[in-house]
Amino acid sequence: MEGMGGMADIGGHEDEIEAVRRFRERTGLPGLVDVHTHFMPERVLRKVWAYFDSAGPLIGREWPISYRREEAERVALLRAFGVRAYTSMLYPHKPGMAEWLNGWAAGFAARTPDCLRTATLFPEDGVEAYVREAVEGGAEAGGARIFKSHLQVGAYDPNDERLDRVWGLLAEAAVPVVMHCGSGPAPGKYTGPEPVGRLLARHPRLRLIVAHLGMPEYVDFLDLAARYAEVRLDTTMAFTDFSEDFAPFPGEARARLADLGDRILLGTDFPNIPYPYVHQLEALERLGLGDEWLRAVCYGNGARLFGIVDA
Repeated sequence: MEGMGGMADIGGHEDEIEAVRRFRERTGLPGLVDVHTHFMPERVLRKVWAYFDSAGPLIGREWPISYRREEAERVALLRAFGVRAYTSMLYPHKPGMAEWLNGWAAGFAARTPDCLRTATLFPEDGVEAYVREAVEGGAEAGGARIFKSHLQVGAYDPNDERLDRVWGLLAEAAVPVVMHCGSGPAPGKYTGPEPVGRLLARHPRLRLIVAHLGMPEYVDFLDLAARYAEVRLDTTMAFTDFSEDFAPFPGEARARLADLGDRILLGTDFPNIPYPYVHQLEALERLGLGDEWLRAVCYGNGARLFGIVDA
């Protein structure tokens, strides 16, 4: 693929690249679509990594970063894994950040054609204007293909009246929103299914993607997906050894993953994960839901949602 990262050094990951290739080969996958990866301005990312290193209060445990590499190397690694499309999930923790982050993300998508242009938001004066601008696009990379909302880090209520017209705008434009709304790894004032349920009651056509499968309130968020046809869930960190240790997925709910197999999307949290990328894929495989389910989750559902055409 063209763009940055093609010639970057990805030495030291050869065994893992081969393991991902074998996973794709045995499951019949043409590639991967990962809706939950993080790229952001370097000085912001360094602060995020420092927070993980400190096991801060929203983390609550030791959390080593597996892919602490330069941006071009991280892009090259995803390409080597066969990821056909991914995101630059980024999020503000205070007013005045979101519009600047959106500008950076537009530039990143323009120079990185396999990245779905990502944008974010915050309940603040002017939010409707910059969200509309991101959706409508401009000279760089067209409009935003996906948004990120982080209720835990941003510490805001999705039902804040300043966001109401924004959710309506995104629903009308059919732009998906990945929302960290579950209470893992640590609860926030506005996390959990209740605020999201109220939001969806007002905006039932919002293409909401529940990050981390709603961890740890898995069943409650599966209920919302069953109730609202446009609700999807991403697999980020779910079912991995790391997450099963503190937020195990209930075995009795496994059948519901099959029932909603057309609305579950691969997410990983790359590069901010404390284990190899392939472990997320193998964790999904060991659920025993079959290759057809894996093909839908790891590629087909995302390709359909974002109009990705097979090469």
